[in-house]
Amino acid sequence: MILRSLEGNRNLRLTLHYKTRQALIRQSQDALALGDLRLSKRIEVILYVAAGESFERVSDYLRLCEQSVRNYVAAFLLKGRDSLTYRSSPGRPAKLTTTQKKEWGRLVTAGPEAAGYECGCWTTGLIQDLIWQRFKVGYSAFYVAELLKHLGFSYQKGRFVSDHLPDVTPLQEAWAQRKWPEILRAAKRKHAWVLFGDEVSFAQWGSLGYTWAPRGQQPVVKTCGKRRAYKVLGLIDYFSGKLFYRGQTDKFNADSYTAHGHILRFC
Repeated sequence: MILRSLEGNRNLRLTLHYKTRQALIRQSQDALALGDLRLSKRIEVILYVAAGESFERVSDYLRLCEQSVRNYVAAFLLKGRDSLTYRSSPGRPAKLTTTQKKEWGRLVTAGPEAAGYECGCWTTGLIQDLIWQRFKVGYSAFYVAELLKHLGFSYQKGRFVSDHLPDVTPLQEAWAQRKWPEILRAAKRKHAWVLFGDEVSFAQWGSLGYTWAPRGQQPVVKTCGKRRAYKVLGLIDYFSGKLFYRGQTDKFNADSYTAHGHILRFC
């Protein structure tokens, strides 16, 4: 009867007691830490629906069919937290074969977007979900990290690349292959520096960020009102790593760069 009443109802209102909601959150976190992604997702279904989300949106969020979402909610309405249990599976043990590990490694190397996730960086929790979605095998987050290390992966900071431009243009490649070696040979022959430079401006009036405030009342943040900044022009030598810099409070212009060049002549 309950399941029938859920059919076609996309705006069910499920209210949880505060203590029940907190207990469900803890249970979901514990399940995730133990690698029980199926139980964690089932609890997330209840939390999402209790937060006012429709069955359709919850199924999109968690990559479940809408009928599974309805079944989980119906079971929770009938049995409460007793419905959030799974018997041990009589199937194969939670272990990837050598072939599956190689396939998994290729998926991780290709990146989250290639695997269907809307993000650019892997986390152990996301890789847990990948293993479960592709192979129906559950691993704890700790073991996923160890397995990644064993397969030759490391946790490291990425770098940005353009999503619509090639990594290296033909002009850049030609410069790197011909012009750059010529510059280096000439600099070594003349015992000259090869300098790379840039400038930066440090605002002295602070930065405006987000803060908590009553709804409808825009918060105010005090500032000195003086739009002054400290500017630094710096250069670094390719061969020695020697750093040259000059600070000022005035605006950068052609005279500023020329003055910096004059200073370098006497270093």
